[in-house]
Amino acid sequence: MKKTFSVLAIIFGIIILDQLSKGVLLYLITGGVPLYGSAWSVVSYPYLMAHITDFFNIVFTWNPGTSFSLFRALGESAPLVIVIITGFIIGFILHYLFTRATRAEHLPLALIAGGALGNLIDRIRFGAVVDFLDFHIGGWHYPAFNIADICIVVGVGLYILNWYLARRKCIK
Repeated sequence: MKKTFSVLAIIFGIIILDQLSKGVLLYLITGGVPLYGSAWSVVSYPYLMAHITDFFNIVFTWNPGTSFSLFRALGESAPLVIVIITGFIIGFILHYLFTRATRAEHLPLALIAGGALGNLIDRIRFGAVVDFLDFHIGGWHYPAFNIADICIVVGVGLYILNWYLARRKCIK
Protein backbone atom coordinates (compact mmCIF):
# COMPACT_ATOMS: atom_id res chain seq x y z
CA MET A 1 0.00 0.00 0.00
CA LYS A 2 2.84 2.39 0.88
CA LYS A 3 4.54 1.63 -2.45
CA THR A 4 1.32 2.30 -4.36
CA PHE A 5 0.72 5.62 -2.61
CA SER A 6 4.26 6.93 -3.14
CA VAL A 7 4.33 5.86 -6.80
CA LEU A 8 0.93 7.42 -7.46
CA ALA A 9 2.03 10.61 -5.67
CA ILE A 10 5.04 10.89 -7.98
CA ILE A 11 2.94 10.23 -11.10
CA PHE A 12 0.21 12.72 -10.16
CA GLY A 13 2.78 15.29 -9.00
CA ILE A 14 4.45 15.17 -12.41
CA ILE A 15 1.12 15.46 -14.22
CA ILE A 16 0.10 18.46 -12.10
CA LEU A 17 3.46 20.23 -12.50
CA ASP A 18 3.46 19.58 -16.25
CA GLN A 19 -0.13 20.71 -16.81
CA LEU A 20 0.30 23.79 -14.60
CA SER A 21 3.42 24.89 -16.49
CA LYS A 22 1.64 24.47 -19.84
CA GLY A 23 -1.50 26.13 -18.48
CA VAL A 24 0.43 29.20 -17.33
CA LEU A 25 2.04 29.45 -20.76
CA LEU A 26 -1.32 29.17 -22.54
CA TYR A 27 -2.81 31.74 -20.18
CA LEU A 28 -0.01 34.22 -20.85
CA ILE A 29 -0.53 33.90 -24.61
CA THR A 30 -4.31 33.69 -24.91
CA GLY A 31 -5.58 35.22 -21.68
CA GLY A 32 -7.31 31.96 -20.80
CA VAL A 33 -6.67 28.25 -20.61
CA PRO A 34 -8.75 26.33 -23.13
CA LEU A 35 -9.89 22.93 -21.90
CA TYR A 36 -9.78 21.40 -25.37
CA GLY A 37 -9.75 22.27 -29.06
CA SER A 38 -7.57 22.10 -32.09
CA ALA A 39 -4.03 23.09 -31.22
CA TRP A 40 -3.82 25.50 -34.11
CA SER A 41 -7.07 27.27 -33.26
CA VAL A 42 -5.72 28.14 -29.81
CA VAL A 43 -2.56 29.96 -30.94
CA SER A 44 -0.21 29.78 -33.89
CA TYR A 45 3.40 28.73 -33.43
CA PRO A 46 6.29 29.22 -32.95
CA TYR A 47 5.87 32.10 -30.58
CA LEU A 48 8.83 33.59 -28.69
CA MET A 49 7.77 34.27 -25.13
CA ALA A 50 11.02 35.41 -23.51
CA HIS A 51 14.71 35.55 -24.28
CA ILE A 52 16.21 34.38 -20.96
CA THR A 53 19.92 33.93 -21.74
CA ASP A 54 22.18 33.66 -24.77
CA PHE A 55 21.39 29.93 -24.87
CA PHE A 56 17.84 29.63 -23.49
CA ASN A 57 14.43 30.96 -24.51
CA ILE A 58 10.89 30.33 -23.39
CA VAL A 59 8.92 29.70 -26.59
CA PHE A 60 5.52 28.32 -27.46
CA THR A 61 5.28 25.49 -29.98
CA TRP A 62 2.86 22.71 -30.78
CA ASN A 63 4.37 19.28 -31.33
CA PRO A 64 1.90 17.13 -33.27
CA GLY A 65 4.42 14.29 -33.53
CA THR A 66 6.43 12.49 -30.90
CA SER A 67 9.93 13.23 -29.66
CA PHE A 68 11.78 15.39 -32.14
CA SER A 69 8.50 15.69 -34.14
CA LEU A 70 8.62 12.09 -35.36
CA PHE A 71 5.46 10.80 -37.10
CA ARG A 72 4.54 14.25 -38.46
CA ALA A 73 4.22 12.56 -41.84
CA LEU A 74 1.10 10.70 -40.69
CA GLY A 75 -0.84 13.93 -41.20
CA GLU A 76 -4.26 14.30 -39.59
CA SER A 77 -4.36 10.72 -38.30
CA ALA A 78 -1.11 11.17 -36.32
CA PRO A 79 -2.72 12.36 -33.07
CA LEU A 80 -5.14 9.41 -32.93
CA VAL A 81 -2.44 6.86 -33.76
CA ILE A 82 -0.05 8.38 -31.22
CA VAL A 83 -2.76 8.49 -28.50
CA ILE A 84 -3.57 4.80 -29.03
CA ILE A 85 0.09 3.71 -29.06
CA THR A 86 0.91 5.90 -26.05
CA GLY A 87 -2.09 4.52 -24.16
CA PHE A 88 -0.91 0.94 -24.68
CA ILE A 89 2.65 1.80 -23.63
CA ILE A 90 1.46 3.61 -20.49
CA GLY A 91 -0.82 0.69 -19.66
CA PHE A 92 2.09 -1.75 -19.97
CA ILE A 93 4.37 0.44 -17.82
CA LEU A 94 1.73 0.85 -15.11
CA HIS A 95 0.91 -2.87 -15.10
CA TYR A 96 4.59 -3.76 -14.76
CA LEU A 97 5.14 -1.02 -12.16
CA PHE A 98 2.37 -2.25 -9.88
CA THR A 99 2.85 -6.00 -10.35
CA ARG A 100 6.50 -6.89 -10.98
CA ALA A 101 8.79 -3.87 -10.65
CA THR A 102 11.62 -3.99 -8.16
CA ARG A 103 12.09 -1.21 -5.63
CA ALA A 104 14.87 0.30 -7.77
CA GLU A 105 12.48 0.51 -10.75
CA HIS A 106 9.72 2.42 -8.94
CA LEU A 107 11.07 5.95 -9.38
CA PRO A 108 12.23 5.57 -13.00
CA LEU A 109 8.96 3.98 -14.10
CA ALA A 110 6.88 6.53 -12.17
CA LEU A 111 8.79 9.36 -13.89
CA ILE A 112 8.23 7.79 -17.30
CA ALA A 113 4.53 7.12 -16.65
CA GLY A 114 3.90 10.60 -15.22
CA GLY A 115 5.62 12.30 -18.14
CA ALA A 116 3.86 10.15 -20.72
CA LEU A 117 0.47 10.82 -19.09
CA GLY A 118 1.18 14.57 -19.02
CA ASN A 119 1.84 14.59 -22.76
CA LEU A 120 -1.07 12.24 -23.42
CA ILE A 121 -3.43 14.71 -21.76
CA ASP A 122 -2.27 17.39 -24.24
CA ARG A 123 -2.73 15.05 -27.19
CA ILE A 124 -6.27 14.21 -26.11
CA ARG A 125 -7.14 17.87 -25.37
CA PHE A 126 -5.49 19.56 -28.36
CA GLY A 127 -4.18 16.94 -30.78
CA ALA A 128 -0.61 18.10 -30.07
CA VAL A 129 1.75 18.65 -27.14
CA VAL A 130 2.75 22.06 -25.81
CA ASP A 131 6.54 22.50 -25.84
CA PHE A 132 8.22 25.60 -24.44
CA LEU A 133 11.81 25.08 -23.28
CA ASP A 134 14.21 26.13 -26.06
CA PHE A 135 17.96 25.66 -25.65
CA HIS A 136 20.18 26.88 -28.47
CA ILE A 137 23.73 27.67 -29.49
CA GLY A 138 23.76 30.55 -31.93
CA GLY A 139 21.28 29.69 -34.66
CA TRP A 140 21.12 25.97 -33.82
CA HIS A 141 18.11 25.12 -31.64
CA TYR A 142 17.61 21.85 -29.80
CA PRO A 143 13.98 20.79 -30.33
CA ALA A 144 11.73 22.52 -27.79
CA PHE A 145 10.52 20.31 -24.93
CA ASN A 146 8.50 20.46 -21.69
CA ILE A 147 8.46 19.21 -18.08
CA ALA A 148 6.91 15.87 -19.07
CA ASP A 149 9.69 15.28 -21.60
CA ILE A 150 12.30 15.97 -18.90
CA CYS A 151 10.67 13.40 -16.60
CA ILE A 152 10.58 10.79 -19.37
CA VAL A 153 14.25 11.28 -20.26
CA VAL A 154 15.38 11.26 -16.62
CA GLY A 155 13.22 8.18 -15.95
CA VAL A 156 14.70 6.30 -18.91
CA GLY A 157 18.22 7.32 -17.85
CA LEU A 158 17.63 6.10 -14.29
CA TYR A 159 16.08 2.88 -15.56
CA ILE A 160 19.12 2.18 -17.77
CA LEU A 161 21.46 3.03 -14.89
CA ASN A 162 19.57 0.68 -12.55
CA TRP A 163 19.66 -2.07 -15.16
CA TYR A 164 23.39 -1.59 -15.69
CA LEU A 165 24.15 -1.61 -11.93
CA ALA A 166 22.00 -4.70 -11.35
CA ARG A 167 23.65 -6.50 -14.27
CA ARG A 168 27.09 -5.54 -13.01
CA LYS A 169 26.21 -6.84 -9.53
CA CYS A 170 25.10 -10.20 -11.00
CA ILE A 171 28.35 -10.62 -12.94
CA LYS A 172 30.56 -10.27 -9.85
